[in-house]
Amino acid sequence: QVQLVESGGDLVQPGGSLTLSCAASGFPFSSYDMRWVRQAPGKGLEWVSSINSGGLTAVYADSVEGRFTISRDNTLNMLYLQMNNLKPEDTAVYYCARDTHKGQGTQVIVSS
Repeated sequence: QVQLVESGGDLVQPGGSLTLSCAASGFPFSSYDMRWVRQAPGKGLEWVSSINSGGLTAVYADSVEGRFTISRDNTLNMLYLQMNNLKPEDTAVYYCARDTHKGQGTQVIVSS
C-alpha cells in the first residue's frame, strides 16, 4: 500500500531555513508526480508545490515562490522541500501527497 512518511519539521525563527523530507514506498515512486500541501491551524489544506515524475518541472504557490524549492531523488524514493526565509505564516503541518494519498505530516512552527 502507499506509504508516505514526512520528517524534518521543527520550531524555527523567522528568516530561518528547514528541509522537509518524505520517504515514499508501496508504489513506483518515479512514475508519479508528487506535491507538498500544508494545513495551518484552523485552516484547510493549502497546496504548496508540485514536481513532475522526472523531477524536471516544479511549480509553486505564490505564497512560497522564490523561498521554497521542491526536489526528489527517484533512486531513493524521496521527496524534499527546502524552505528558506521562513515566515510566521508558514506555520503549518506539512504533508507530502500523491493523488489522494498523504502522510501523517510534519509540524513546522515559525516563531521568535
